[in-house]
Amino acid sequence: MKKYLIDLFNNTSEKLPYLKDIDLFFSIPSQKSHGDYSTNAAMILSKKLKRNPKEIADEIISNFDYDNNIIDKIEIAGPGFINFFFTKNYLPTIIKKIIEENNNYGKSNKYESKKALVEFISANPTGPLTVGHGRNAVVGDTVANLLEWIGYKVEREYYFNNAGRQMRVLGDSVRLRFLELLGEKIEFPDDYYQGEYIKDIAKKLLDEYGESIKNEKAEGIFKQKAEQEIFDDIIKTMKSIKINMDNFFNEHSLYEEGKIKLLLDKLSELNLSYEKDNAVWLKLTALGNDQDKVIVKSSGEPTYRLPDIAYHINKFERGYDLMVDLFGSDHNATYPDVLAGLRALGFDTNKVKVLIHQFVTILQKGEVVKMSTRKANYITLEELINEVGADVVRYFFIMRSMTSHLNFDLELAKKQSDENPVFYLQYAHARIASILRMTKDEKLNPSFDNLNLLTSEVEQDLLKKLFEFPEVVLVSAENYEPHKISNYLEELASTFHKFYTECRIIGSEKNLAEARISLVIATQIVLRNGLSILGVSAPDRM
Repeated sequence: MKKYLIDLFNNTSEKLPYLKDIDLFFSIPSQKSHGDYSTNAAMILSKKLKRNPKEIADEIISNFDYDNNIIDKIEIAGPGFINFFFTKNYLPTIIKKIIEENNNYGKSNKYESKKALVEFISANPTGPLTVGHGRNAVVGDTVANLLEWIGYKVEREYYFNNAGRQMRVLGDSVRLRFLELLGEKIEFPDDYYQGEYIKDIAKKLLDEYGESIKNEKAEGIFKQKAEQEIFDDIIKTMKSIKINMDNFFNEHSLYEEGKIKLLLDKLSELNLSYEKDNAVWLKLTALGNDQDKVIVKSSGEPTYRLPDIAYHINKFERGYDLMVDLFGSDHNATYPDVLAGLRALGFDTNKVKVLIHQFVTILQKGEVVKMSTRKANYITLEELINEVGADVVRYFFIMRSMTSHLNFDLELAKKQSDENPVFYLQYAHARIASILRMTKDEKLNPSFDNLNLLTSEVEQDLLKKLFEFPEVVLVSAENYEPHKISNYLEELASTFHKFYTECRIIGSEKNLAEARISLVIATQIVLRNGLSILGVSAPDRM
């Protein structure tokens, strides 16, 4: 529907050249009496043309050459909105398109020549993925899915560091637990990793090597085994939530390949860095930021800014048209420094899109579950998946805007009723599958021959909702708002359930029944496609 309206305006711009100078915006009115689509084009033009918006709207409408089989009427409302009403015979034409396109309905080739990298999770291998990592994981993977749906060739990347102090602490944590298993009395530091997984790794080492490694250094076999075991666990968890990475990028490779030294030399050469207090500073004040920041500490250890700039240079060198970074809100104040550094080095940071997600609170029986990664009193992502299922975990992490704090209610997540939005959507899909099994038994078949019979209000509402799907996908992808897919699917399921309540299939006149079968097949396809974007299954039976 929207495409037809855009084409209508484009064709009319030959008669009214001023239509070429505006960005068209169409919205779906909240009140049905205001039509199927509405635009404020005349009101936008009134400022530029210094004319009454209603007069402009009337002029635009009088110059439209539209198909009466598609548009029933066009009205001017309020201060100058142009409202469009589609014919009842036009709306059912979407059914044939959906069924023919099937799994491809909703996809777009708008960005088919573009290449995107989505970097997400990026947890260092110091412990299992937690529920905090879970939101990052699901949002990142769903954003990648959305970009693929609008034509991007997408790569998913995991960035990690297996060097530095935290990895030395990890290795020593395992070493000390190993010595405890040998019966030694150990003073275990409070700031070391406390989780049971550390003891499990130590036990595996004892089973494999016995006492032969008791005098090994922490950074040897202890650190290596810990990193291997933890990474294996991380990958297993990702697979259990249907996430497969294309690339794993190790921060340490930037040092090994001399990229960090090259960057430091370049910053110095461009007079973008200086030394003070035995540290190296990035001259951010010269780049428009409030204050300069340390990029190499007096100890010689770099801060995160230096390798992050080098890492993004590597991304640019790999030729991506779009680079998406997903961070938790603790990065809110820091990523601008990296972007400023990249701009100063001549890189087009418009190609970098930083997404910030808010944190997750787990609620159990209305009480907040307190979590601390270092102290190991947290719920792992794997535990959460085992508790409520991968579909529920994925959906709950995506159903609210990433900019909003998320309360993950375990009691609601476990409910198998309409209160649980995942159950509600999957039940709609399964109900349609059940309807189709029954109609097959009744020897009723889908047909496109009598779609003009779908004229009731609930049928028309369902058709309009199906028409919206491609636009919802495009807008969600371009604005990096995956929660809009879940919002749309819940509205679609609600509209379908109302249709199911009011419109019989078995028992209706044959032509009408077969037209309605086509409508429910189209609805099932859109439900399934939307759920696939979210990485959620669409069962045929529940």
